[in-house]
Amino acid sequence: MSNKASNFRFILKTSIAAFGTYFCMYAFRKPFTVATFDHMSFWGIDYKILLILAQVLGYTLSKFLGIKIISELKSSKRILYLISFIAISELALLGFALVPAPYNIAFLFINGLPLGMIWGIVFSYIEGRKTTELLGVILCSSFIVSSGAAKSVGSFVLKVLGCNEFWMPFVSGLIFIIPLIVFSLFLEKIPNPDSEDLALRSKRRPLSKKERASLFQQFAFPLTAIIIFYAMLTAMREFRDNFARELWDTLGYKESISIYMYSEIPIAISVLVILGFLGSMKNNYKAFKRYHLVLFIGSLLIGLTTFLFQKHLMGPLPWMIISGFGMYVCYVPFNGLFFDRMIATYKIDGNTGFLIYIADAFGYLGSVLVLFFKNFGDKNISLLSFFTTCIYLLSFVGIITTIMSFNYFKRKFKKTIKINTTPLYT
Repeated sequence: MSNKASNFRFILKTSIAAFGTYFCMYAFRKPFTVATFDHMSFWGIDYKILLILAQVLGYTLSKFLGIKIISELKSSKRILYLISFIAISELALLGFALVPAPYNIAFLFINGLPLGMIWGIVFSYIEGRKTTELLGVILCSSFIVSSGAAKSVGSFVLKVLGCNEFWMPFVSGLIFIIPLIVFSLFLEKIPNPDSEDLALRSKRRPLSKKERASLFQQFAFPLTAIIIFYAMLTAMREFRDNFARELWDTLGYKESISIYMYSEIPIAISVLVILGFLGSMKNNYKAFKRYHLVLFIGSLLIGLTTFLFQKHLMGPLPWMIISGFGMYVCYVPFNGLFFDRMIATYKIDGNTGFLIYIADAFGYLGSVLVLFFKNFGDKNISLLSFFTTCIYLLSFVGIITTIMSFNYFKRKFKKTIKINTTPLYT
């Protein structure tokens, strides 16, 4: 068999296994958001808001725990952690169905707690390879499509299977238990990076606490700026995701079941093509620079299309699709691809998981803060008005952050190649 044919088979098998695993994970996380829980409130707060806050708080705590757990994770324990975390989240959904409100809110917190670490486990299978970008983009496209698909599944369980809103999340997850285990077992069969992968990227290994601190110190300025941008980006992406039904209802698509998936497919394809092109670049530094260009254009698109929409120069559907593309083309690289190229460019001895999770932890903390502000701050502002206002701020911060990060890494690279080509820390 030729080398090209072998590579194609590897990419096909690995991408299916990784995509399928993470796609199935969303069935345990997002279906409940399609329920409205009409006329339910506790302590003067809408019940659905309390559920979203509980799950996001669990997911956020999971990201902070993941800084240690994922960065120290050994390859021999990955499959055990993955299946165990999913089992815990599904049992939590069973508790949500059995325990009456408002006490079942706690089970949404438990549901989110293990799910936040699934991404790091899955990405650890594909990082540090010559095909990481392509595999990573395919994997990242899963959460663009999966969220809409999970909502459609939840809607199907409600309207066709006739489940009530409390049992719907558990039943939706139950449908995907077997497929998730199958895809996870396929993931476990993926071979380790070969000699060519190690030559083009760098060897990945667990990081100790001291090594994590050393790595952050090396890149404190750009990482801090990126984390601020990513926190805002995650908050808006989560807000758009959690309140998709309310946003689409406001925009005139109240009766559409398929709009959640239909609107996300062109975003996933566009992001896949653009970031997949970057993956074909062998020069790590050039690819890393191109990521900054993508971030700049994505940030610009978010603000520009929102302006056009508000001036009635663009319809609601193209606005949601194009602004969503801008958001995801910025969001997706920070889920591993940007950091994987950073590690390869500056010959960092470690793994991508630490950088992903330190960004994600503060990203979801930002999401929690936005939810609290929206729901406990000015209650008179509509979801759509709040969303568009935040979009403008996100666009501005994204443009400034990208410029600062690009200039810093450019200077850092020049200094690095003048000194030596050894790892930046040992």
